[in-house]
Amino acid sequence: MPPARAVALAIGDPNGIGPEIAVKVAAVLAEAWAVPPIVVGDLAVIRYYAERHAPQLPLYELAASGAPNAHAITIAPVSALAASAFVPGTVSAAAGAATVEYVEAAVELVRRGVASAIVACPHSETAVNAAGIPFSGYASLLARLLGVPADRVFLMLVGGGLRIVHVTLHERLRDALDRLSPELVEAAGLAAVAALRTLGIGGPRIGVFAINPHGGEGGLFGDDDDRITVPAAQRLRAAGIDTQGPTGADTLLARRDRDAYVAMYHDQGHVPVKLLAPRGSVALSIGAGMLFASVGHGSAFDIAGRGVADPAATLAAIELVASPAMRAPVAG
Repeated sequence: MPPARAVALAIGDPNGIGPEIAVKVAAVLAEAWAVPPIVVGDLAVIRYYAERHAPQLPLYELAASGAPNAHAITIAPVSALAASAFVPGTVSAAAGAATVEYVEAAVELVRRGVASAIVACPHSETAVNAAGIPFSGYASLLARLLGVPADRVFLMLVGGGLRIVHVTLHERLRDALDRLSPELVEAAGLAAVAALRTLGIGGPRIGVFAINPHGGEGGLFGDDDDRITVPAAQRLRAAGIDTQGPTGADTLLARRDRDAYVAMYHDQGHVPVKLLAPRGSVALSIGAGMLFASVGHGSAFDIAGRGVADPAATLAAIELVASPAMRAPVAG
């Protein structure tokens, strides 16, 4: 069996809570895991938070061999942010550009076989777009970096016992509804099934949310589901996938008997997960052929640098994508 590879942990927006969270997570796992994560970001930023939240651990720059150092915080340094631009709590174009560079470096670690998956700390869409980089979330960035069509990479939000894949995401609701098609819904369902299998769920069962209340109530509330979600669900069933729906989201969620659900737009999927796991949800980018997870909360600039950021969601994200061999405690 090949040796377990680390998870690359990108620090997210360096002026948000991401680097603090990354250091806290790395400190916990350095003491507990056989293969601790590799923190990807600016060395000065990581050192700033390590001195405050993990002074007992040395910093170890990733060697050419690519093996992380147990009992240390292993860093893959990226020189992306000028010292003058490191201002915790400030939204800036410089920090947005750095966020993207950290993810690019993490992707390269996976391509080189050094890492098996990526977990990225929170980003700021405002900051990244201010840098002149078109960005609507990590899923779209991952698609661009891997050369995968953007409409084949989707967000699966995980939390509160739910896994919900979003056919559309960060866009005006009217635009999202206009963009829905049987092909796009089917692609999201197929990506969901592939992700579930990667996560070790055999024979995945999915549920497809209807666009309109009650699935359109036989045409009383429009024909959108007859035109879009019904044929998509039929195609998924024809492919041998256990598919329920399209059914009203409220009805499907009340049953809670599916491994994953396919939501048509952002709030249809986010609201139930955020209600059940307000700060503990994990965001998986699926469909790109690379394990990539983030968290369901933002960069929280209002508390950045104060030492109170909670790393629980990022820990959950690493647990979700890590191999059992990584999680094995260090011997002795």
